[in-house]
Amino acid sequence: MSIQNKLDPTNEQDWAGLAGHWLLRPDTIYLNHGSFGLCPTEVRSERRKWIRALDEQPMDFYLRQMEPALIEARTELGKFIGTDRKNLIFVDNATYAMNVVAKSLPLQENDEVLISDLEYGAVDRIWDRVRDDKGITIVRPQISIPIQSNQQIVEEILAAVTEKTKLAVISHVTSATALILPIREICLRLRERGVPVCIDGPHAPAQVDLDIESLGCDFYCASCHKWLCAPLGTGFLYVHPEMQSYVVPPVLSWGRLKPFVPESWDEEFTWLGTRDPSGFLSIPKAIGFMNGIGLDSFRNRSRYLARWIEERLVSQFGTQPIAVRDYGFYGSMAHVPLPSGNWDHLQRQLWEEVGIEVMVNSHQNRPFIRVSCHLYNNTAQLDTLAKALDRLTS
Repeated sequence: MSIQNKLDPTNEQDWAGLAGHWLLRPDTIYLNHGSFGLCPTEVRSERRKWIRALDEQPMDFYLRQMEPALIEARTELGKFIGTDRKNLIFVDNATYAMNVVAKSLPLQENDEVLISDLEYGAVDRIWDRVRDDKGITIVRPQISIPIQSNQQIVEEILAAVTEKTKLAVISHVTSATALILPIREICLRLRERGVPVCIDGPHAPAQVDLDIESLGCDFYCASCHKWLCAPLGTGFLYVHPEMQSYVVPPVLSWGRLKPFVPESWDEEFTWLGTRDPSGFLSIPKAIGFMNGIGLDSFRNRSRYLARWIEERLVSQFGTQPIAVRDYGFYGSMAHVPLPSGNWDHLQRQLWEEVGIEVMVNSHQNRPFIRVSCHLYNNTAQLDTLAKALDRLTS
């Protein structure tokens, strides 16, 4: 399939047929791809092919097929995200990758790790445990809102750096607020200060143009099950060659099947026992699917939908997002403040009363709705959401 840039992002008819590539429950309007993405049918079929190969002859699969297939999959992923496969390992998700980084770095008491208030809650917990175990200090700069510019974000992060800062953990695309951060500039400025950078990037692959080598980061943690539409449980960790000697697997096994022995950092993560690697082996199919549509086409369409619902809800609620979409802060997600009130049960109400799955969260004690848009969504679904919110928040 190759449609590339032939489709008009604003024309509903141009996109109506694409929804058929996903198996969607008829009782659901799914507007939460940013949390748990859905696989298109051909990716699900690819995974079933690998599961069948494993189920029918596990010896042949593990001893002869798995390692070369994993190498090929890592090679294809490396091409897609802009790095060599030898700098990558497959992990379950970005959270697993972040745990590998947290357990590997030789941090000592009174060292500082910088994590802004835009970061994902699970990431905070990971580094809080390192703090409790090793006596490090977590420095949490608060990013002022509304956000006026990329430079504001960079400077507020840099202002928290001290001579004790041994690592900065920064999102590429934030989960709670959907903001696309100026990650290249952040990495450059932190490197000038001698601070290694670990990027939390589960929302980046496919949603934004990702070229890891050009970022200048030390670690990049990501998930492929979101915007790339690979199966759940597929993620990766990139490690800069200068940092690879520090990285150790949290679960130690053979690394490679005998008679081979692991000879490099990445090979220690190849054989972790009888794990089902079918999701990882399906990543090239997901890449092929998204490339066939055209990444620019996908981004143009999903961003059009996100802008559509953002403008509708801004008008409806009389509130303003914490940053300006036209300045490049948002991609395939809309993030709009809800009107004043207690909306703790709104997400559940939208599901139970309307069949809509969407994220309702908070930032700096203010409630927001985060709407994720993919190629199976349309403006009619977004209109249903807007009308339901009008009723439930009035």
